[in-house]
Amino acid sequence: MHMQSKFAALVAAGLLVTGTAHAQQKQKAAPAPAATPAPAPQQQGEAAPAPQPGWAARCSSVSRDAPLECAIEQNAVLTKTGQLIVLINIRVPADTRVPVALVQLPLGLNLPAGAKLQVDEGKAIDLQVQTCENRGCYASTPISAELLASLNSGKQLKVSFQNMAKETIAIPMPLTDFAAAYDKIK
Repeated sequence: MHMQSKFAALVAAGLLVTGTAHAQQKQKAAPAPAATPAPAPQQQGEAAPAPQPGWAARCSSVSRDAPLECAIEQNAVLTKTGQLIVLINIRVPADTRVPVALVQLPLGLNLPAGAKLQVDEGKAIDLQVQTCENRGCYASTPISAELLASLNSGKQLKVSFQNMAKETIAIPMPLTDFAAAYDKIK
């Protein structure tokens, strides 16, 4: 079975969990909540992960004299293998103060189709995949004031892309604690 087919089968089987356990462990001394299997999949290749808070804020600097750069992250992984499927990193660069999203996607994509971001049932935003390397493929986009407002008030962010068989895979990511996490970095 090809890697893309295995991935599609695992996503369709609902074996997907979202969260940023590694980021939460860095910020808190308490252990991160254990990953749990997701409920039955939804239509059109959507897998519904177990809802859990996951937007974690972190700040870093390249040197003591450099300004702090802060970001929030959320990710989705396959429960059986721990394979990262989608990671979203939203940062606010010190120079522009305009938030930017970096989306990491799995290998084996239909690259010309790109990816899409959609908050709840709002308008989908097209993302062009810019590059791929051994950990995955990447797309980025500035976050408009309209999208930021949707993320702050929304319930779910859906990241969708096509596999090599041109099947759409949609990964839902909860926005429950997005506003609180974003407030820490803006």
